[in-house]
Amino acid sequence: MSGGRLLALVLLLLAAVMLAASTLPVEASVGYDHKALIIDGHRRILISGSIHYPRSTPDMWPDLIQKAKDGGLDVIQSYVFWNGHEPSRGQYYFGGNYDLVRFVKLVKEAGLYVHLRIGPYACAEWNFGGFPVWLKYVPGIQFRTDNGPFKAAMESFTTKIVSMMKAEGLFQTQGGPIILCQIENEYGMVESHGGAPAVRYTNWAAQMAVGLSTGVPWVMCKQDDAPDPVINTCNDFYCDWFSPNKPNKPSIWTELWTGWFTAFGGPVPYRPVEDVAYAVAKFIQKGGSFINYYMYHGGTNFGRTSGGPFIATSYDYDAPIDEYGLLRQPKWGHLRDLHKAIKLCEPALVSGDPTVTKLGNSQEAHVFRSNSGSCAAFLANNDPSSAVRVTFNGFPYDLPAWSISVLPDCKTVTFNTAKVAAPTSQIKMSWFEGFSFKSYTEDISSLDGSSFTKDGLIEQLSLTWDKSDYLWYTTYIDISPDEQFLKSGKWPYLTVMSAGHAMQVFVNGEKFGFVYGDIVNPKVTYSGYVKMWQGSNKISILSVSVGLQNVGNHFETRNVGVLGPVTVDGLNEGKRDLSSQKWTYQIGTNGEHLNLHTASGSSSVKWGDAAKDQPFTWYKAYFNAPSGNEPLALDMSSMGKGQIWINGQGIGRYWPANKASGTCRSCDYRGNYNQNKCLSNCGEPSQKWYHVPRSWLNPTGNYLVVFEELGGDPSGISLVKRTAK
Repeated sequence: MSGGRLLALVLLLLAAVMLAASTLPVEASVGYDHKALIIDGHRRILISGSIHYPRSTPDMWPDLIQKAKDGGLDVIQSYVFWNGHEPSRGQYYFGGNYDLVRFVKLVKEAGLYVHLRIGPYACAEWNFGGFPVWLKYVPGIQFRTDNGPFKAAMESFTTKIVSMMKAEGLFQTQGGPIILCQIENEYGMVESHGGAPAVRYTNWAAQMAVGLSTGVPWVMCKQDDAPDPVINTCNDFYCDWFSPNKPNKPSIWTELWTGWFTAFGGPVPYRPVEDVAYAVAKFIQKGGSFINYYMYHGGTNFGRTSGGPFIATSYDYDAPIDEYGLLRQPKWGHLRDLHKAIKLCEPALVSGDPTVTKLGNSQEAHVFRSNSGSCAAFLANNDPSSAVRVTFNGFPYDLPAWSISVLPDCKTVTFNTAKVAAPTSQIKMSWFEGFSFKSYTEDISSLDGSSFTKDGLIEQLSLTWDKSDYLWYTTYIDISPDEQFLKSGKWPYLTVMSAGHAMQVFVNGEKFGFVYGDIVNPKVTYSGYVKMWQGSNKISILSVSVGLQNVGNHFETRNVGVLGPVTVDGLNEGKRDLSSQKWTYQIGTNGEHLNLHTASGSSSVKWGDAAKDQPFTWYKAYFNAPSGNEPLALDMSSMGKGQIWINGQGIGRYWPANKASGTCRSCDYRGNYNQNKCLSNCGEPSQKWYHVPRSWLNPTGNYLVVFEELGGDPSGISLVKRTAK
């Protein structure tokens, strides 16, 4: 072979090798030391924000992610919601707003990282904490402990998610955006009550996760005994008190609570941005290296995904991006400016531990220096009431109360947590149009063909498997002609005890009561005099769930529904217990069985003019999509309690009749924050407006359905546009 031909062949082979190499995954690495996560050999101070993909819609994701990036975030964090992805055992779903792969890829396209909290227990005020209901009925199961059936199911789902991410090349070691994963969630509180089996479970979960070889670190939040190499992390309003359980692990704040969730019957919490920024700076000045805002965009609990029970449909959380995807100012802008200041300090922050100097009784300086000469300082005034002037490096600095100043060069203040320069947005909900409703009222005196009879009272979830909020309990009581109350007119006294969450009580078709619990105590009891006549009397109870338990020790053992006793007092015999006699059950309402929430199902009944103040009434209307791109909502303040669908998709539960009780007063950002400090909406509906995603709408002919349980005025329902200026 001639020299020229040999050279040409070598060049050809070299080109082929280079082409092949260009198609291979880009290898990267993620590690950590006590200062920071180390990505491709570089220590990083990382700012993260929680955006839960099922709490928004795919068409919203790019804009939410871009706004997070514009706000100075490096990382998007999300739980993985087991019950959304495996609604039936072994049957998986990853479409619509559960398209996890698409969401992660969009984050990658934006140039951001991902922290994937696989759990698979989430809590998150999500229905059943993210567990699928079928899991409760696996034989021999106990949740979140050293239990074979539970560990097998948990490992199977965790492996499923990790395998999907690997197949798509989404871990950082494959060139993807995922730099961090989480196993379990806030288990430390549960472990403290669980004894040795709980400790064994913690170790098993850690070993199982690490054994999946993702190439990225795993964390366990609020888990002080997280086994090596898993990193224990902090969730709280403030985490400057936190230190990891080993000196070689970084300080990571997985949940900085930007506000708090709203519960039906409760006020709407909010958190001043000055305090959020102060909490961030206080964590960073101590040596913190990773902060995640929970939530950065809270979003919406569409359909029946809210947990609690009694968590509202809105999961706005007073986040920097509001429920509808609009910037909440000044929170978004003030935090963006803080992030810029922190990034200017990064070379010094990742180089060593701070030197702390007292500047006064409640004032101190935290100074970071690098070998290359970088210097960054944080000047803190922890006094909640008084501003002060301090001297640092021979220069005076004025520090407002409860604030921290950031000096990226140890000289010039570029940011103070209490001095807000970002504009304040003005939110407006503008009426667009009302609706011309038709209605259909259910006949509650007769059950449909799906009803069945059993001996005694049966727990609700074991019958419904959470396919519906509703379960009818029906029984009969015979009244003999010689009962004294028939002559005296003093009616018998009915008592119905329920594990929750709400119920309506009827005797012979007449309504005698509606009772409901709250987020603290979901159990309810109805007690009252009821009219009965000689002969057979029908007692009907509609038991209503309002989201399943999402937190607690072995909350899979918590019950829903009428468990009794159910008694009638004031008879000749005294008190009669009806609990163990035959009861007839119907899962769901007649309208649910007929699929009245869909356009195709609506033809199965005769609709009339819109009835007012009628319980168990379905309303339907058609409307065209408004022009423009402003977010949309339904004003439901004229209604009582029920559910909403648009084009067959569940908007969520509504309950404006449940007014917010609490104390709402002016709120000072200074001083320690908790979820009860800053409240709004007292005396008003806990939630008035309900988000309507534009992507769910057609240009014309959209089908709106409302199911009203208590009675309301549908003429007051309107579509509104949300704007922020």
